[in-house]
Amino acid sequence: MGYYGDEIRGGYIGGGKQGGFISQTIVLGGKLHAARRVAELEVSEVETSAQAQRVRILNNVRSYFYQVLAAQRLVEVRESLARLAADAAETSRQLSNIGHADRPDILQAEVEEQQAAMNLRVARQSLLASWRMLAAVAGKPDLPPARLQGDLDSVPDLNYEESVAATLSHGPQIKFAQQAVERAEASLVSARKAPIPDLQVTGIVVQSYEPLARPGSVTGVQAGAQVGVQLPIFNRNQGSIAAAKDEVESAKQEVARLRLQLERGLASLFRDYDAARVSIRQYKTGMLPRAEQAYKLYQANYQNMAGAYAQVLISQRTLFQLEADYIQALANAWQSALAIRGFGLMDGLAAPMPAR
Repeated sequence: MGYYGDEIRGGYIGGGKQGGFISQTIVLGGKLHAARRVAELEVSEVETSAQAQRVRILNNVRSYFYQVLAAQRLVEVRESLARLAADAAETSRQLSNIGHADRPDILQAEVEEQQAAMNLRVARQSLLASWRMLAAVAGKPDLPPARLQGDLDSVPDLNYEESVAATLSHGPQIKFAQQAVERAEASLVSARKAPIPDLQVTGIVVQSYEPLARPGSVTGVQAGAQVGVQLPIFNRNQGSIAAAKDEVESAKQEVARLRLQLERGLASLFRDYDAARVSIRQYKTGMLPRAEQAYKLYQANYQNMAGAYAQVLISQRTLFQLEADYIQALANAWQSALAIRGFGLMDGLAAPMPAR
């Protein structure tokens, strides 16, 4: 809408035309629908980015949850070893008083006691750090430390082929890349429709002050209309169409690249997962039962005066070190399993996937 004026103060006694106009562009060729489709796909990309960020945060919280569980368990092991080492050092000193232990035995027991105490302090600091990271990712950085309840030993049983299929079918990364292809194709359609001319319609109503032949009177109200189109004879949007075609091809290649990247990542995760599972089975069914049995036998031999106390200390240290390694293998298996199930999206505080 606007003001229209023509021949203002024209004529021999100050005539002219003044009034208003209404102009409307009627978009043809389905250009509005094409633009709307592009906008809808951009919204879908933003929603997928939000979903991916939610998955990343949940995965990260679960990851630190099991990390805290493992740290709690390791503290318990270190506490037990510290108590046993302290008892062993005291026993060595008592045996020295009655002549059944030499100075080297006492020194060795005291070294074991100090090392166990140091390992306990390190384990407690590691537990506190893991809790702080869990609280930060959960959005509660001031959350006071507490004991978590969970089953660290029940590591999920995963299959490589099934995990690959699930990631490539339902992973947010693939969905995001496929939506980028759809958006690029919609942009190409919109670019091809852009040269189609729109219909321009204008209506004019004015008061004409041009005098008539009879003195003292004017022409009065007049109306006019215009209808036209802009013909794209030379500019047919060739540049935008070519750029849109390149964007479509680039988006398709990105999907192919991302699929290969995800498969490579899953292969690496399953390497660590399978290695941790093998270690867990070996610790649980082989090394730990044998180390515990050896420790008990050495302890019984020493109590019956049939073995040296040094053998008890060595078997004790071996048993607790194996238990610590077993806990670490459980933690590693859980980290790999959660990353596999979570499509590799783990850093909950990383920036979301950028949507266009």
